[in-house]
Formats: sequence, structure tokens, C-alpha cells
Amino acid sequence: MKNYIGVGVSIGVLAGIWTALSTNITSITLITWVGFAAWACYFAAGGGVTGLRNGLLSNLSGAVYGWLVVEFISHVAFKGNLAIAVGVIAVAMCLQAGWAPLSFIPGAFVGAASFFGAQFAFWPTVTALVVGALFGFASGVLGEKIQAAVVRPAPAEVPTAPAV
Repeated sequence: MKNYIGVGVSIGVLAGIWTALSTNITSITLITWVGFAAWACYFAAGGGVTGLRNGLLSNLSGAVYGWLVVEFISHVAFKGNLAIAVGVIAVAMCLQAGWAPLSFIPGAFVGAASFFGAQFAFWPTVTALVVGALFGFASGVLGEKIQAAVVRPAPAEVPTAPAV
């Protein structure tokens, strides 16, 4: 059986905690939807330690690329500057996939889109990406433990002596 029960319960509980933390309990600026995007990238990048590393590092690289676009267009003004900058970072986000830790291309696009969607708030975006990825990792680990507790393997059949 797939790990759906365990991961479903762990994500449900942690999603509630994440939402509470990111919306009204703390004074830390946590962008709820950005955290969920990073959380999804953790699973989409394969889960486990590799999914955490590849998903999060790709997300963070995308946020940095987004920041570079904003810096470029704020210093270099001409018609089409945004289109050119976005085109250049799109190429870079694909080319970086040649290095394993940055190989999850969708993660880089999610990181850049999160930065843009968060209205260029770099540190709040980065914080939400990191915390969201960590919640993803925690939900994966917790999900496996819950699944193991819920689904017990069938007992092995005891061989019987042949009839005489």
C-alpha cells in the first residue's frame, strides 16, 4: 500500500500548524502560499533528503534570479528590459540543472514566481521557502511513521506438516 494514509494525516496536521503560524500566531513574516509551494516542491523533487536539498536549493536559486531581475530593471531602463531579464533568467534556471543540487528546474521557477508573487519581498519569500521545505520534510518523515503504525504487514503463513 502506498504511503497515502500516513502522509495525508501528517500533511493535514502540519498544514494546520503552518497556516496558524503563518497567518496569525507569530510576528514573523511567513507567506502562507509560498511555504505550501516549497512544500509541494519537496515532494515533486522526490522527497527524502534529496528532495529537500534539490527542491529547496532550486527554490532559493529562483528567488535570487527573481531578485536579479528586479535589480536589473531598476537600474537599466528601456522598453523590453523586463522581457529580456526574464528570458535570461529562464535560460539560467534551466542550465543550472546540470548541477545535481539545482537539478529540479520547476523548483527554480517556483522560487522566482514566489518572489514576484510576494511583491519582491526577498527575505519573507526566502524564509517561507525554507520553512515550507522543512515542513515538507517533516511531513514525509512523520507520514512514514504514521503509515508504519497504521498498516501492519500480514503475518507469514506457518508451514504445515505434509499429510501422511
